[in-house]
Amino acid sequence: MKSVRGAIAVVENKEDLILLSSKKLINEILENNSISEEDIEFAIFTVTKDLTKAFPAKAFRELGMYTVAAIDTLAPDVDGDIKGCIRVLIHTTKDLKKVNHIYLDDAKNLRPDR
Repeated sequence: MKSVRGAIAVVENKEDLILLSSKKLINEILENNSISEEDIEFAIFTVTKDLTKAFPAKAFRELGMYTVAAIDTLAPDVDGDIKGCIRVLIHTTKDLKKVNHIYLDDAKNLRPDR
């Protein structure tokens, strides 16, 4: 079993943009790691405190993935953290030889080594 991390920022605090960004992040993670819905055990999303209009985990349902257990939580409020950030940890049962963590848009600044 492996876990894949990802993040996207700067997301505007609007329901449609939070869900659109979440779907983009999910799809990039699945595509870049050859993961399907059946391979996902669960997912944990965190959002910065400025994102209050939608639950990112809802994106799985809107993508037609109803078997994925997913939960949202608030990220720690750390001074200097990037605003409008959605992070996700996807736990998979697939035996990945290489894990491709995905950092999109301004979230690339979170992991300059990636």
